[in-house]
Amino acid sequence: MTDHIDNSLKKRLVSLRNAAIEEYRTDFHPQRLLKTLCRNVDKILIDAWNETGLSSEHVLIAVGGYGRGELYPYSDIDVLILLNRNPDSDLQQKLESLIQTFWSLGLTIGHSVRTIDECLEESAHDITIQTSLLEARYITGSRHLFRQMKERYGAQMNAQAFFIAKMLETRQRHVKMGDTPYSLEPNCKESPGGLRDLQVILWAAKAAKLGNSWNELAQRGLITASEAQQLRKKERAFKDIRIRLHIQAQRCEDRLLFDLQMPVAETFRFRKKGKILDRRAASECMMQRYYRAAHTVTQLNTILLQNLQARLFPKPYLPVRINDRFNEVNNLVDITDDKVFLEHPSSLLEVFYLLCQRSDLKNMTARTLRAMWHARIHIDRNFRSDSTNQSLFLRILKSSRFAARALQHMNELGILGRYLPNFGKIVGQMQHDLFHQYTVDQHILTVIANLHRFSLAEYAHENPLCSQLMTSFDKPWLLYVAALFHDIAKGRGGDHSLLGTNDARRFCKQHRLSPDDTELIVFLVREHLTLSQVAQKKDLSDPEVIRQFAERIKDERHLTALYLLTVADIRGTNPQIWNAWKSKLLEDLLHLTLRVLGGEEISVDHELKKRQKEALATLRLYGLPEYAHEEFWKQLDIVYFLRHDASDIAWQTRTLYWRANSSEPIVKCRLSPIGEGLQVTVYMLDRADLFARICSYFDRKNFSILDAKIHTTIHDYALDTFLVTRQGFEKNYRDIITLVEHELTELLKSQHILPPPSKPHLSRKSRSFPISPTLDLRPDASGKCFVLSITANDRTGLLYSIAQVFSRYKVNLHTAKVMTLGERIEDVFLIDSEMLQHPRAQIQFETDMIDILKVS
Repeated sequence: MTDHIDNSLKKRLVSLRNAAIEEYRTDFHPQRLLKTLCRNVDKILIDAWNETGLSSEHVLIAVGGYGRGELYPYSDIDVLILLNRNPDSDLQQKLESLIQTFWSLGLTIGHSVRTIDECLEESAHDITIQTSLLEARYITGSRHLFRQMKERYGAQMNAQAFFIAKMLETRQRHVKMGDTPYSLEPNCKESPGGLRDLQVILWAAKAAKLGNSWNELAQRGLITASEAQQLRKKERAFKDIRIRLHIQAQRCEDRLLFDLQMPVAETFRFRKKGKILDRRAASECMMQRYYRAAHTVTQLNTILLQNLQARLFPKPYLPVRINDRFNEVNNLVDITDDKVFLEHPSSLLEVFYLLCQRSDLKNMTARTLRAMWHARIHIDRNFRSDSTNQSLFLRILKSSRFAARALQHMNELGILGRYLPNFGKIVGQMQHDLFHQYTVDQHILTVIANLHRFSLAEYAHENPLCSQLMTSFDKPWLLYVAALFHDIAKGRGGDHSLLGTNDARRFCKQHRLSPDDTELIVFLVREHLTLSQVAQKKDLSDPEVIRQFAERIKDERHLTALYLLTVADIRGTNPQIWNAWKSKLLEDLLHLTLRVLGGEEISVDHELKKRQKEALATLRLYGLPEYAHEEFWKQLDIVYFLRHDASDIAWQTRTLYWRANSSEPIVKCRLSPIGEGLQVTVYMLDRADLFARICSYFDRKNFSILDAKIHTTIHDYALDTFLVTRQGFEKNYRDIITLVEHELTELLKSQHILPPPSKPHLSRKSRSFPISPTLDLRPDASGKCFVLSITANDRTGLLYSIAQVFSRYKVNLHTAKVMTLGERIEDVFLIDSEMLQHPRAQIQFETDMIDILKVS
């Protein structure tokens, strides 16, 4: 085929696709577009086939999604070239020419060339090939050969084995996609509750010859007519979103990425009271609709899968009576009558209590799930105020075995949002920030699951302290209630902690909880952010900070409960932002506060003597002479001893006591005491650009600074300690200790001009949710120094850029509290500089610093 013909077909294909997309933009009919795009490609491929001169003995077959007769704007096209014999040289040459033509059309084509025997052999060992052939569709060539392949394929199909293989494949896919429909950047095709889940059902039904569409499944009694209608509606919605994603991204993109959510949402032109919503509100509306559709699909799929499984693997129906309302059938809870939930509304909660009580009951039958799904609308004000229902709900929460899973299951069935209307409002609600990975409802349920996990012996290794505290806590279910309400007021406007407190107090009153239990729950909801804010933003070496926090907490029970909720909350926000450093900060605050609550004095003088005594005891273990530390310690002020724990003091003293007046820089590293990263100490005569030089090294080596303790000795030596990690570092940190010590020492010896920071790069998430940088520069209590507070999006090289500004203004850095919260930095520096004594210089300093923070 000539290049001229190739170009002609390509232009024709592009023209047809553009025309189809323009028509879609006027009617927004997804199925019509998918069929039109498919027909257009069919025509082009037929022309290519004919031009190549392939005989009618062979056949061109569409497989996969293209075989289904649906083609998305930028999807791959899968075809099978089915031969009636093994190719000779002439046929081989024509096949190569055809495939070259396919690629020259600008299509992303996945092709295979096989005989019928090869197809059957491959499909018998590969579920992906078997599935693609299930949807094989004739395009051109020998119809007889196509029918022959379909007949032999159908005769070989083992519907039971196919079902099992697809369920295993689905499980693997769900795990890969995070095992939740509610991630903030879901894949509308592959995520649980998405298009692929719907396709799996139809594949399994088709393989079993039970139907090829939702209507046919309804006719065979696998689903009801209303359920078939819902599935068609949700399928159409997913197809619509996927089409808009492709058009917006101009590529095959199935993920609802943050930077695509807003522009895609704008194409829907969501309105509220006649006014088109702004970009963020529109994206929140779209995503909430998506999550609720995925929720519906997930639930209906559960019913369908059970019914399919029952048809494919029939078991005798041998009910064992549980009570008048429920039977046990094959380890599943089954209703005794289809009207159970209508005649006994409390059974909507009772079934979850049964699952909590009996370990042999694994789930509910499809019949029970369907009846519950349809009966949930009868949960109203009268149901919620009924004392029997209130008692049942509390008994579910108090269950030590199934409470977390029960709440998750109740949410999936729409029961939880009906029983707690304010919870229903946050189902599928986005959280537009840099921290959360899940919707509000899923975050809450994940926090409850984390709390429950603390009570299970098999997970004690994950967080031994939390497991120990949870085991000894007298009423763990109170923590579940607090977790249920801690973020329930998100999105209402105002302080969600205070609004959630009102909801929690109302719940406790309605459910007649004791005054003490009510007070604890209300306290936890109101203060659920406090412990993490103090630990991560306050100076824990200041006894006054600990004393004020202890006064706010009141007693050990409140502290223990708040600590457990805080750890579960942070870990349920985004697993990536939880690390050993955050764990240590929270543990340090816990132990310091316990000492105060226990009546121990933590004055400056007491803390100084305590840490020095502990450090000396450690030094004795190293065999240092009794008075070896004295000359070195004379150069250290009280602030040093308060800001470093005893192990750090002992380590640095052991390293430096004999060279306190060294003329050469000293760099020492050790594995971080928190078990992640390196602890690096730099000791040398202070110089104006020292902080910038150290930061330049860490920037060049891709280290992230988790913490920085900057100290200047009485004799003007810098004694700086950094806790650093490297993202994605696969080697043992021990292997690079010597290298870091050598390279950093050589850099500090040099007088070379510092290189520019790495090219600034914001993550996708930071670009989608930018933080307006804030800077606050004000005199400290003494009036001799300034406290500089900075908040901004994190990015590569940011701390080094800040350090360079310090260097230009000859800033002396006394202390630095470096805090990275997800992709947001909140850093506090204590600085002084003669240049900053002048108001104009202060303004220019602030301007330069803001310019650095704004770089994107």
